[in-house]
Amino acid sequence: MGYEPALASSGPARRVSNTIRLMVVDDSIIARTVYSRIIENERDLELVAVAGTAEQALGMLATVKVDVILLDLEMPGMGGFEALPRMIEIAQGAQVLVVSSLTRDGAHHTVRALALGAAETMPKPPPGTFDRDYRAGLVAKIRGLGRTARWGQRPPLLAGRPPPVLRRGSDKQARVLAIGASTGGIPALDRLFARLPERLGVPILVTQHLPASFMAVLARQLEAVSGRPALLAQAGLELAPDQIVIASGDAHLTVVERAGRYLVRLDRNPVPSGCCPSLDPMFASLAEVFGPHSLGVVLSGMGRDGTAGAKDIVEAGGTILVQDEASCAVWGMPGAVATAGLASAIMPPEQLAGRIVAGTGGRAQWN
Repeated sequence: MGYEPALASSGPARRVSNTIRLMVVDDSIIARTVYSRIIENERDLELVAVAGTAEQALGMLATVKVDVILLDLEMPGMGGFEALPRMIEIAQGAQVLVVSSLTRDGAHHTVRALALGAAETMPKPPPGTFDRDYRAGLVAKIRGLGRTARWGQRPPLLAGRPPPVLRRGSDKQARVLAIGASTGGIPALDRLFARLPERLGVPILVTQHLPASFMAVLARQLEAVSGRPALLAQAGLELAPDQIVIASGDAHLTVVERAGRYLVRLDRNPVPSGCCPSLDPMFASLAEVFGPHSLGVVLSGMGRDGTAGAKDIVEAGGTILVQDEASCAVWGMPGAVATAGLASAIMPPEQLAGRIVAGTGGRAQWN
């Protein structure tokens, strides 16, 4: 199955400006045909290349400019997992949307794909079940990722504006670290934790936008890369130094103080961002409980979740750090915080690790 030019369009004959350019990589001719018809019926989407193997796709990417790649994982030869990081490197800014039955069969495959750099995943439905809702969801994801890819050279958050002004961070030693992320966040978390020392001496809270069924896999992955215990948040769990607590996928992770003990509280109230779990309640609770001793980090992610909570931390005297645009898969969340003037540093994850060590004292005292 070699290169296939785009099929004859059955949709609008004329494309709009700023068309999102797509590549489909799937060994199933049925899937390729269905994706082609979905894409070509949208005026703002254009299918520019189709491949039946990862090897063929990598060859095409050297000469074809694309914004979004739809990638299957189960293919003959190289396969999607092996090809994914190479595609990201060659495509230079393209976003990869993994569409595979493997993501339906288990959380492990989804988290692995995200850790390798996929911007988003969604399950491939069984043959013959590409219904209207599925098609609408697929197109929505493509559009979101396509806009991100096209913003790479000139992000709308910064277009026509001066660089974000950095704030002076708190002069108080942090007693808690809270990290939030969404799209592109898993590889950023891996890079950050890989550079942190074995001992920080403070509890670490993590909110990553993922469904609840994926969180146990994420916990195991963070344990492996960080060398620390990683637990899923449960009501009443007491925070402990150098222990990672991860927000469950169906509740916000917040903290309360009870008689000198710092305990997890699960919050399921809706938030303006619509995210669950959300960074905003997590940050807000730290601002209330720890005040100027709060340290928050916002990594790659789509949207604005975390901006309101970051403002709470800053107003309480704490510090907010964000991932820089060049190292992000999506600079939505950290970009929103930065352009709001709430960040004390804008850096790649490896450099943020150094700022975290400085902010906590490396082995900050918990008691």
